[in-house]
Amino acid sequence: MYRRIRIVADSNIPFLEGVFEPYADIAYIDGKDITRKDITNADVMIIRTRTRCNRELLHGTKVSLIATATIGTDHIDMQYCRDNGIRVYNAQGCNAGGVMQYVFSALYGTASRNAIKLDGATLGIIGVGNVGKKVEHMARYLGFNVLKCDPPRAAKEGPEEFVSMEYLLASSNIVTMHTPLDESTFKMADRDFFSLMKPGTFFINASRGEVVDEQALIEAIPKLGPVIIDTWNNEPDVNKELIEMVDIATPHIAGYSFQGKQNGTASAVRAVARQFDILGLYHFFPTNDLPEHQPIRLDLKGKNQGEITAVFQYNYPIFTDDFMFRMDPDNFERMRSEYQYRREIYVD
Repeated sequence: MYRRIRIVADSNIPFLEGVFEPYADIAYIDGKDITRKDITNADVMIIRTRTRCNRELLHGTKVSLIATATIGTDHIDMQYCRDNGIRVYNAQGCNAGGVMQYVFSALYGTASRNAIKLDGATLGIIGVGNVGKKVEHMARYLGFNVLKCDPPRAAKEGPEEFVSMEYLLASSNIVTMHTPLDESTFKMADRDFFSLMKPGTFFINASRGEVVDEQALIEAIPKLGPVIIDTWNNEPDVNKELIEMVDIATPHIAGYSFQGKQNGTASAVRAVARQFDILGLYHFFPTNDLPEHQPIRLDLKGKNQGEITAVFQYNYPIFTDDFMFRMDPDNFERMRSEYQYRREIYVD
C-alpha cells in the first residue's frame, strides 16, 4: 500500500502534470531553479539535466530517490548518492530513436548542401550503447560500412566486433559520438583525436558537450568536413564562435522526439511507483492518440542519395532548428523548453 509522498519535479518534463496528484503532494519548479529549500522535505526528485544534484543541493534533505527523465546521469553526483542511500534511476535508451533520426537528417542534409557523395562511406560510432546501436542499425540498412569503438563493451563481450579509437578515427569518413560523460570520456575529442581523422571527415556530437575539447575542435575545423554539434561545453552559455564555424548547430535537442519524451517520463514515473508501491502507476505510459504523433516507418530500399535526403529532411527539417538557434543562441533554454517534439522514424 502506498503512502502519500512529497515530490519536487522539473516543470519542463512533459506529460507529467496530473499523474501523481492522486497519490502524492507534488511541486513543479523549473529544473535550473530548484534549491535545497525546495526539497528539504521532499522524498523524491523528478528531474532533467538542468538540475545539478550534488552535496550542495542534497545535504540535509529527506530525498531518498532521484528519477531523471534522461539517459545520462552526469548531472548527478552518483558517489554522494551512494554514500547517502539515495537511489538514482535514469531513463536508459529513452531518446535513442530521436538521436538516431537527428544524426541521419544532419548527415544527409549537410552532404547534400556540400555535394558530398556518401556511397561506400565508412561511419565510425564511438560509444555503442542504446543510441549507438540505433545508429548502427540505420547505417547498415542504408549501406554504410560501420566501425564501432566501445571499450567497456569490448571488454565484456570480446573485441571481435570492435576496433580501437585510433583505427576508427583513421579509417572513417564520418565520426559520430554517442558516449556518456565520465572521467574516461571528458574531453576525449582533443587535439590528438582530431589529428588522427582524415581530411574531409564529418564530425557529429550529439552525446554530451564536454566529451569534446571545443578549442581543439575549432582548430581542427579547417581540416574537417561538415561538423554537426548538438551538445556544448558550459550549456546554456555556449561558444558563439563555434556556432558560427559549424555546419549545423542545435540547442541540445537531438533526442527531443515525441516518443523519446514519452519514454523518459514513463521511466521516471514507473521508478517512483515501484519505489513507493503506487500500484496504479506501475505501467504508466503517456497516451498518444493523435496520428500526427505516431512514429513513421520508412522504406528506403532502392532509393538514391537524393531521395533518401529528401525523406529525412521532410520528416525532420533539421536546418530549421539550426537557423532558429543561430538567430538567438542566448535563448538556449527557452528553445529547449518550448521545442515542438518531432515524431520518430524507424526502419525494419
